Amino acid sequence: MESTIVVTALAALAQEHRLAIYRLLVQAGPEGRVVGQIAEALNLAPATLSFHLKNLTHAGLINAQNEGRFIHYRANFAAMHQLINFLSENCCGSDLSSCAC
Repeated sequence: MESTIVVTALAALAQEHRLAIYRLLVQAGPEGRVVGQIAEALNLAPATLSFHLKNLTHAGLINAQNEGRFIHYRANFAAMHQLINFLSENCCGSDLSSCAC
């Protein structure tokens, strides 16, 4: 994973509402959530939510899919795992057993 992609992803998550949206979508699993469910769960105005969803999508952390009249958002689990692996690949001098909790 390129460091520019990592920086973009971390910058997207470095905001309270975007982090909450991302966590909600991760908790939702592969089914994800439609925009209305996200707005209701986090009590966000439509314009605010749209801005944050666009930022997370641009960072590659979530995916949007039109389903009829609704837009369904899902966490991009592959991107999440790549980010976690990038952050931990050199942990403890590459001895991952030393990094275990």
